[in-house]
Amino acid sequence: MNFLELVKNRYSCRAYQSLDVEKEKLDYILECVRFAPSAVNKQPWRFHIVNGEDDKAKLQQCYNRDWFKTAPMYIVASILHDEEWVRADGKHHGDIDIAIAVEHLCLAATEQGLATCWVCNFDSVMCKELFALPENEEPAVIIPLGYAADEVKPKNRKGIDDIVK
Repeated sequence: MNFLELVKNRYSCRAYQSLDVEKEKLDYILECVRFAPSAVNKQPWRFHIVNGEDDKAKLQQCYNRDWFKTAPMYIVASILHDEEWVRADGKHHGDIDIAIAVEHLCLAATEQGLATCWVCNFDSVMCKELFALPENEEPAVIIPLGYAADEVKPKNRKGIDDIVK
C-alpha cells in the first residue's frame, strides 16, 4: 500500500474486536514511534502500554465511554515537559512533538492491520493521579489499539484549493 492509501485507510475507530494485539505488531509500531521527529531531537515523550485488566479499568475511569471499553489495549502518550524544546519566544513544542509521534503510531498501526483513535478529551489530571505519573509528565493522548469491529467511514475533507494558497 502506498502512503496515500495508508492515510486514507487510517480512521478513528470506535469499535474493537476482543482479539489481543500480537507482540510483534506492537513492537513494530513502537519502533516506528521511536523514529518520529521532534524539535531539536529532544524526543520529550513517554508511551505507557495499558493492557492489564486492572490498569484498563483505571484508564476507563478517565474516559468513560462504552466504545472505549471495547479496546483490548491502550497506549497513553505523555509529554515530558522538562525535556521539551522551548523556542526563543517561549513557545513549548512538546504538544507538537507528541502529535507527530502519535500519528506515527496510528499510521504504523494501520499498516499492520490494526485500528486506533486519538482520544484527547479525557480527564488528564485523574489519569496522572491513577498512574502516579511524575510532576514533569503530562498525559496528552490515549490511543486505543486493536482490531477494528467497525468499517472505515468516508472522511469529509476540505478540497485542496481550500487548504493550499
